[in-house]
Amino acid sequence: MLNLEELKLKKLDKKGLNILVDWAATEGWNPGKYDFEVFWETDPDGFCGFYFEGELIAGGAIISYNNEYGFMGLFIVRPDFRGKGIGEKLWYLRRDLLKGRLHEEAVIGMDGVVAMQPFYEKGGFEIAFRDERYACTGKKYNASQNVSLIDSQDFEMVRVYDLKCFGFDRKTFLKHWLKIPNSNSFKFMEGDKLRGYAMIREVKDGFKIGPLFADSDKIAEELYKACLNCAEGQSVFLDIPVTNKGAVSLVEKYNAKYVFECARMYHGKGRKPDMHHVYGVTTFELG
Repeated sequence: MLNLEELKLKKLDKKGLNILVDWAATEGWNPGKYDFEVFWETDPDGFCGFYFEGELIAGGAIISYNNEYGFMGLFIVRPDFRGKGIGEKLWYLRRDLLKGRLHEEAVIGMDGVVAMQPFYEKGGFEIAFRDERYACTGKKYNASQNVSLIDSQDFEMVRVYDLKCFGFDRKTFLKHWLKIPNSNSFKFMEGDKLRGYAMIREVKDGFKIGPLFADSDKIAEELYKACLNCAEGQSVFLDIPVTNKGAVSLVEKYNAKYVFECARMYHGKGRKPDMHHVYGVTTFELG
């Protein structure tokens, strides 16, 4: 019989992370087939959970970006172990462990589902804005000639631009994210200046865009069209921060349908990401 007091937090290995991402698919979070590989390469120490009789029963992510910014995601308790206090114990242990991995003033972010937001608030997180998922059907559009595929020679330029938009350096993540199989990454150039980029990848159900970063609404739209071109006849999902009014206008213009929402929440008073250039969140699991 399970004894809550005896459950000890353990680091997940790669197999455990794969199980956790499979659970996310079952929950309807619609991850990509290769997401867990990128998650693992980003921070192999960033996943933990509880095991009972040798089997994973609950887990989550506690990602550290160079000790400067943390992100909690992938928080799941196996359905047959819910309602026993396991989730509450795991969540607080994860929060405290992540705080210990970061600089003292570092902020922790998360995207919390509506039902859990009061619980997260009790744990010290404050709602910053809503994230909403929208879906439309991919089709062919005439994209701007300023849009082209990102290649390996563009990586440093993209990394610097991503730092401006995301707010924290995630070189390791991008190195693997931009190479996911069944994906396309696009850049918008004005002369030799990068003004935006986007990535679309195949997920369990259709395709998902993330990130979609741009210097203006028009540039974001051109990148969005380039992504939609890659998934003709398929469902294409985009997670937008509603604090960016240009992102809201974008999904409205293309008649994308609301799917669900969560809230970006932060713990700590330090520097937070600036969402001004964010038209599409990269991933709810890692920020």
